[in-house]
Amino acid sequence: MMISPRLSQTLSCLLCCSVTLTTVGVVNAHHHDKAGRQQTIAAKNVDLTPYVENYAEVVFRNYQDARTQAAMMQVAITAFLNNPNETSHKAAQDAWVQARQSYLQTEAFRFYEGPIDFVDAKTGEEGPEGRINAWPMNEAFIDYVKEKPDSGLINNPKFELSIAAIMENDQVTDEADVTTGWHAIEFLLWGQDFNNEGPGQRSFTDFVPNQNNNDRRRQYLTLVTQQLVSDLTFLETEWKPNAENYRAKFLKGDPKATVGKIFTALATLSAFEMASERMTVALDSGNQEDEHSCFSDTTYQDFVFNAKGISNVYFGDYAGYQGKGFDELLAQMNPDLNQKITAALTTTEESASQIDQPFDQVLASAQGSPQRAEVEAVVTALENQGEAFKELGPVLGTSVEILAE
Repeated sequence: MMISPRLSQTLSCLLCCSVTLTTVGVVNAHHHDKAGRQQTIAAKNVDLTPYVENYAEVVFRNYQDARTQAAMMQVAITAFLNNPNETSHKAAQDAWVQARQSYLQTEAFRFYEGPIDFVDAKTGEEGPEGRINAWPMNEAFIDYVKEKPDSGLINNPKFELSIAAIMENDQVTDEADVTTGWHAIEFLLWGQDFNNEGPGQRSFTDFVPNQNNNDRRRQYLTLVTQQLVSDLTFLETEWKPNAENYRAKFLKGDPKATVGKIFTALATLSAFEMASERMTVALDSGNQEDEHSCFSDTTYQDFVFNAKGISNVYFGDYAGYQGKGFDELLAQMNPDLNQKITAALTTTEESASQIDQPFDQVLASAQGSPQRAEVEAVVTALENQGEAFKELGPVLGTSVEILAE
């Protein structure tokens, strides 16, 4: 179970105090909260700035960790390519899985056109999200697949490999023609997954130099890994404190509007991206191609750490850092809503942790199976969580939406 220590502490408090809550209608939901606080505070009397500043710090620390972990993965991949064997191959795969955990938590910072997913209306420039984590992907656009041994850019000798050329060909005529990012690297490390018991079974021999198109495959893996680290470095830089960057502009914005963006992001990741796009679509199709991390069979991890990222923002925490969370604010402004959101976060994290693994076997199970019921329970929890975040809008004097792309 991946419940955060802070959320676990909050839950324990809520359970211990349940009788008292019934009597006085007060939730003391945070260990920073002032004991017994009962008053509610109107939005007009609240200074949201400290909470926005803490959010920016959480974002920076999370991206810093994501960049660091990706760089460690890059080291492992380089070591693998320098000496391809089963052990170095497994180490590179393990590094990919480890690095994903911090990145998945940063997905709570999407959906308001920040550095990760902005769109410049004048130039058409976009943030790197599509380069970093696009899916589902047509893996045959990159490399060989079953019954198509010569498919993909890697096996096309007329395609001159460079990161510029790879990016120029990213999702041009079909959004599934993904050429970069986490899932391109995942496919190159694991290959297609035809294994009911585990992930894809690509051999390390695909990366032994001077054989067939292996040198092009090695170069491709090196280039897209470098680009991923570069994109994460950009995001870390944009949120670095005391610099002329996006964070500086973010902190100068209207605090109420900014808080509206923060919670619109959480509501959208909950009720749209996770509940709909990543779970319901996959359940409805039953198609492994609709699974988020289908080559490595780590989709379970995606759900767990996405949920944790949402919780991090609400409680103002990341890893060992503990800051001024929105739970503190809501405990003063609307204790009932704070209790509702805290309970929703708990339900989501608990239910996500109970999803069967591997996820492709959940999709392959019959309609009405216990495995599917577990995922459907998470969908319901995420939808309820998204709606609870929307209720924050009127309380904080702003607007919180669930966006559907």
